[in-house]
Amino acid sequence: MSLSLPAQPADARSLTDVVPMSRAAIEGVSTVLPPATSVILMVVDGLGARNLSARKAHARFLAGAMARRDVARTVFPSTTAAALTTLLTGVMPGEHGVVGYKAFVPEREEVVNQLTGWDQGLLDPLTWQRAEPFFAADAAAGRPAFVVSRPEYTDSGFTRATLRGAGVYGEAALADRVDLAVHLARSTPGSLTYLYVPELDTIGHRRGSESEEWAFALEELDGAASRLHAAAGREVGILVTADHGMVDVPAHRQILFGDGSLTAGLRMVGGEPRMLHLYAEPGAAAGLLAAWRDAEAARAWVLGRDEAIDAGLFGTVVADAVRPRIGDVLVAARGRAAYYDEREPDTAPRRMVGQHGSITDEETAVPLIRLGAFAR
Repeated sequence: MSLSLPAQPADARSLTDVVPMSRAAIEGVSTVLPPATSVILMVVDGLGARNLSARKAHARFLAGAMARRDVARTVFPSTTAAALTTLLTGVMPGEHGVVGYKAFVPEREEVVNQLTGWDQGLLDPLTWQRAEPFFAADAAAGRPAFVVSRPEYTDSGFTRATLRGAGVYGEAALADRVDLAVHLARSTPGSLTYLYVPELDTIGHRRGSESEEWAFALEELDGAASRLHAAAGREVGILVTADHGMVDVPAHRQILFGDGSLTAGLRMVGGEPRMLHLYAEPGAAAGLLAAWRDAEAARAWVLGRDEAIDAGLFGTVVADAVRPRIGDVLVAARGRAAYYDEREPDTAPRRMVGQHGSITDEETAVPLIRLGAFAR
């Protein structure tokens, strides 16, 4: 059958390209970017290209600096754990193995959170994430690399899984992170600095990307990006990008499933509300796929595991060890919809407004804006 998945532009740049093209610019061999003595990669969690365009009055600097082609494509699922791992390793989820927000861990026979499970002792940062991080290779080659993030992330398991090898610094205030990133870049020629900005995503989940609070946070980000550009001068190159965009899902568009055909043969639920990984009981996958496709094809792309892999959604290569981490059935929401298992006793996630994970343009198109030495 035809899956009728959204088409990706043939010339769309991937998150896999971002770090290599930055290093190439430092080495003066890039065919895409001008030379730079060092590079700052500013990663704004949750800033989709469409979100920025819709609120450009609140981000005049970034919107003005963003050319029409300054867009990249994130991964599937369009979620932080999978996308940042791809950005920081250069390979797709089918290879690095972080295939979503929550995924099945065969060795434990349970679904584990791919952002926090490392710190709970449920995932090994050195083995569960299967690809060598760029910064680990940099350290081995003697190339300087730095991470500037919030203090609570500096020694997290996810940081060790994706950013090991870099010098890691924590600053609570965005302004302080910007100042430190500039200092590191200017004082260490040849360095690549990863500057992480999670605030917009946090507010988006809580209030939505169409809220006043999100607009205020975008204004703060815009001012910080302007300061970063000015302080970098003509020698330090800057790329501003993101891991995913965001779709606001009002409460009345939440779809609850529990007893009935949609849970017959269902063993475990992973993923997140806009992109479910459904793990079936032995022998029940075909029936579960048929039930979800019959009920939800108008509101979601419903695929079997092999269909999703054959369509290249997890990349051109899916390692044998990664296949069982992927759901037997995948449910990627269309439009403004999100799915919740009403049997789950914790209903707090239903208060989330801004969401992501699916394959809509709003979630998969992210900015790739050139500032500093890279500015046009």
